[in-house]
Amino acid sequence: QVQLVESGGGLVQPGGSLRLSCVASGISFRIYVMGWYRQAPGKQRELVASITSGGSTTYVESVKGRFTISRDNAKNTVYLQMNSLNPEDTATYYCNAARISNYWGQGTQVTVSS
Repeated sequence: QVQLVESGGGLVQPGGSLRLSCVASGISFRIYVMGWYRQAPGKQRELVASITSGGSTTYVESVKGRFTISRDNAKNTVYLQMNSLNPEDTATYYCNAARISNYWGQGTQVTVSS
């Protein structure tokens, strides 16, 4: 059974930082493209960042220079370091594993507010 379990969300003030983690089980983690998506109320889910098995990364324009995606294949874990957070980053963040099949975590809430 495939499981993606996110953690690290919470409430943070504007300008603050959070680090999201996603632990995967039931898949050959190292061969999957791992991604972080987010969905704000009333908006479509969007890809925030992704990292390939080889370590190549992509970011949505709005988070470039502020967010960093990384992976630890030994721990079956993908991370999203989020710095300089602003209220527009408020959303539920989802971990995704993609190859031939596509798997999702349950999501973790990130709220940026003073």
